Amino acid sequence: MANTKRELFLKRRLRVRNKLKASANGRLRLSVHRSSKNISAQLIDDANGVTLAAASTLEKGLGFFGKNNVEASAAVGRTIAERARAAGIEECYFDRGGFLFHGKIKALADAAREGGLKF
Repeated sequence: MANTKRELFLKRRLRVRNKLKASANGRLRLSVHRSSKNISAQLIDDANGVTLAAASTLEKGLGFFGKNNVEASAAVGRTIAERARAAGIEECYFDRGGFLFHGKIKALADAAREGGLKF
């Protein structure tokens, strides 16, 4: 049986998220979503079902509207780290979803780490 790309992505996302939730210990989740034109990140409190901070290339203030490259990803990572510090958040776990930890996703994670977030 041949799986489609979407089915493989969904299986990978569920596998990653279930492993992370098992070892979360009440920490917040830094969830990343990447589309063909934009990238976004959110800090989510799963216990309360609330988003505490978010950043995206859709924000006009970042200057990367409609761009999805490594520089835009790094800018989103720096912004989410900044907003997390403003909200008093220092530690979270990184939920890459079904995306591979490479390229844009890795650039976002590295920039968030440099900004002061601990994964």
